[in-house]
Amino acid sequence: MRASVLSDWLAQRLDRGNGQPVYRQLHRLLQQAILSRELPAGSKVPSSRLLAAELGIARNTVTQVYEQLALEGYVTSATGRGTFVADSAPDEIVGAPDTGAAGSASVPLATVASDAAPRAAARALSARGARLLSGAGVSKRQWGAFMPGVPDVTRFPARVWSRLHNKYWRCMRPDLLTYAPGGGLPLLRHALAEYLRTSRSVRCTPEQIVITTGIHQSVDLAVRLLSDPGDVIWTEDPCYWGVRSVLHVSGLQSHPVAVDEEGINPSSDDLAQPPKLMLVTPSHQYPLGMVMSLARRRMLLEYARQHQCWIIEDDYDSEFRYGSRPLASLQGLDTAGQVIYVGSFGKTLFPGLRIGYLVVPEALAESFATASAELYREGQLLQQAVLAEFIAEGHFTSHIRRMRTLYGQRREALLDAAGRRYGDELPAVGGDAGLHLVMQLPDDADDRAVAAAALERNIIVRPLSGYYAEPASAPSGLLIGYACVPDEEIAPAFDTLADAIDSTLVQFAQA
Repeated sequence: MRASVLSDWLAQRLDRGNGQPVYRQLHRLLQQAILSRELPAGSKVPSSRLLAAELGIARNTVTQVYEQLALEGYVTSATGRGTFVADSAPDEIVGAPDTGAAGSASVPLATVASDAAPRAAARALSARGARLLSGAGVSKRQWGAFMPGVPDVTRFPARVWSRLHNKYWRCMRPDLLTYAPGGGLPLLRHALAEYLRTSRSVRCTPEQIVITTGIHQSVDLAVRLLSDPGDVIWTEDPCYWGVRSVLHVSGLQSHPVAVDEEGINPSSDDLAQPPKLMLVTPSHQYPLGMVMSLARRRMLLEYARQHQCWIIEDDYDSEFRYGSRPLASLQGLDTAGQVIYVGSFGKTLFPGLRIGYLVVPEALAESFATASAELYREGQLLQQAVLAEFIAEGHFTSHIRRMRTLYGQRREALLDAAGRRYGDELPAVGGDAGLHLVMQLPDDADDRAVAAAALERNIIVRPLSGYYAEPASAPSGLLIGYACVPDEEIAPAFDTLADAIDSTLVQFAQA
């Protein structure tokens, strides 16, 4: 490429109004030209004086870019001769296409800039990576009406937390600033064991608790240690998309099992093929909200005992029941050591805390603790120490009591708003627990289109069909979270949501 051609190409692509320094843009563009072999090895690049004049930039900028490229091995300089592209291309790779050598067709720089990155990304993804992304349910927005599963973090007792946090920072204990020991901070494991025994009827010692970053990591660790690729795991249908994504990349065969008003309801065909694992939410089925009956719990435990299956119990939203006491855990009924109990502080305190836990059978405790440290190299010991004291001083249970009252009021406000607008036409269900309700839509409605229309109006809801293994044949509905919506905003926000529902249903009927 001649010097004038290179200067013209660079001038067309330098954008002085995008906020990115010219130095950084020029460096990236020259790298691109060299890597694509539009500037082949041995070719001379324009002098810093000439290039600066043609681009209308400071000579020092060009000089700094050339110096950086020389440090990175892209160019070499010879006193009195100029700056040349280094001969660093891996020509010795057998079968590598030549995109810039003499006599061969080179790839236009514009094509490299626009197409290379997407094509490289597509080639980089494995089959399971592509499968994960194709079913990803994560939202770009995590706050606002009516985001499901998000607590009101504005009511968190920040002053108390800050006092405890500052106390540990003042101590500057080195052992709290390094990697976590296997299983997590002993102080937190002791505090958590006492809380779980008294509030959730979980039978455990501190040594059976393994601290993680949340439900996703807890399930991932259990799956890695208790199963092999190709093993079958039962999941509720519908179920939380996040753990389904974890299972997608685990190599397990996920077998969806329908739920009824008593929770997961395996058929005779399901029972004829015992799985290696089951993943259930007995205290508050996610997303539909039913509670697993005692009879169904006992059946699952006996089936797991007979067939040596593991049960992963996700104790989702167990603390937030309105009008009744929280139900005892499935783990508390387990006498055969088949249940792995998982929970987190994301809903009870704040999601950004990223602290969760597993309670494992005593025989597995050391293995899980060692594997956690080996795989994840955990830290956050300072946060764990603060949380342990937060629990021990009674602030945790006090906060849950306050939030349970607040969320109960907001739940009633949402039910009232839905009732005034729709009566029994579009019922809102979800039991008397949790942080969201499910509004049922007509069977032939496209809940994804409704959710998209709501988002255009700055309202966040999730389509129910996306939680089913077969979304195309799933019931239509919306998950509507109320926990993070101030009381006075619930009714007007629901009216906005209702406008989106009505307009979409009308459009659907007319199509």
